[in-house]
Amino acid sequence: MIIVMKEGASQAEIDRVMELLKSKGLGAHLSVGVETTVIGVIGAKEKVHELGIETLPGVEKLVTVSYPFKLASRPFHPDDTQIEIRGHVVGGPEPTLIAGPCSVETREGLLEIAHAIKRSGAHMLRGGAFKPRSSPYSFQGLGEEGLKYLAEAREETGLAIVSEVMEPGLVPLVAEYVDVLQIGARNMQNFPLLKAVGRTGKPVLLKRGFSNTIEEWLMSAEYIMAEGNPNVILCERGIRTFETYTRNTLDLNAVPVVKHLSHLPVLVDPSHGVGHARYVMDMARAGIAAGAHGVIVEVHKDPTQAWSDGNQTITLETFDELARQVRAIHQVMRQFEPAVSLA
Repeated sequence: MIIVMKEGASQAEIDRVMELLKSKGLGAHLSVGVETTVIGVIGAKEKVHELGIETLPGVEKLVTVSYPFKLASRPFHPDDTQIEIRGHVVGGPEPTLIAGPCSVETREGLLEIAHAIKRSGAHMLRGGAFKPRSSPYSFQGLGEEGLKYLAEAREETGLAIVSEVMEPGLVPLVAEYVDVLQIGARNMQNFPLLKAVGRTGKPVLLKRGFSNTIEEWLMSAEYIMAEGNPNVILCERGIRTFETYTRNTLDLNAVPVVKHLSHLPVLVDPSHGVGHARYVMDMARAGIAAGAHGVIVEVHKDPTQAWSDGNQTITLETFDELARQVRAIHQVMRQFEPAVSLA
C-alpha cells in the first residue's frame, strides 16, 4: 500500500505519517517525486486502515499496490529512478555504456581496454575478478588482484567500475574496490547475497536469471531495496529458450514491460543475450530501440585470446562503432518516448 501526500504537504505532516507507521511496527519508505510525494507501507494493509491515516493533515489518499513487489513498483515511485555514478546518470538523458573484458586478465591488457573504451565514450568499465563458471576447471578469476587492477584503471581513466560479487562474505571486499556491485544471473535469487549488497548502499546491477520471470526478477530487486538501498539497475541478459543457435534469447519484451511495472532503470546485455560477437551490435541497437537505458557488452583487444567468453566478445573497434550507433538511436527514440501510464 502507498500513501499519497497532498501537493505542498509540509515536512512536519510527512514526518507525522512516517512516525505513526513506524510506531505500529510498519515499514515506511519515503519517495519524493517531481510532483508527488508518496510513502510506501510494508505490512498488513488492515493495520493502515485502522490508523485512520487518510484523515491526517497532508494526506491525499491511500492506494493499494497489487504487485507483490512494492518498493520497486511504478505506483510507489511514479518518476523514473536516476542513479548518479561518478558524474554519469544511469536512467538519465544519455544512454549508459558499460564495456570491458569478461574476466580481468592482466594489468596491462585491462588498462589498454579501459583507455580505449573511454575514448569511445564509455561510462563504466566492467570486468570479472571472481567468475562463476559452469566448469570447475575453467578460469575462476584473479580475485583481489583483479580488483586492484580495476581500481587502477579507474584512477587512470575516471571510469566507474562494475564487477560481480558471488557470495555474502565477499561483499565487503568487492565493495571496497568497485562503484557498482553486480549480481550475476546465477545469483539472482541468492537472497542472503541480495540482502548483503542492499546493506552497502552502493549501486547494484541486478542481472535477470536465465530461467526467471520478470516478477521474480523484480522481487529480487525488492530484496535489495528492502535493506534501504534504492540504487538498483536492472539488466536483461537473455533467457533460456528452446533455441540452440544462440547462447540465450535476449528478451526485449522485458524492457518495455519492466519500464511499465517499475521505476528502476534497465539495461540490456547483448553479449550474453546472443553469445555470438557478430550479433551483439544488432541486439544492442534493438535494445535501445525497445527503450533500454543503456547497454553492457564484453570487449577485448583480441577476442580470440580472451580467457573467457571470447565467442561473444567484440573488438575495441567494433565497440567504438557500437557506442556511436547506440547514442544516435537513443537520441532518435527520445523523440518518441511515450508518457508512462500507471494503468
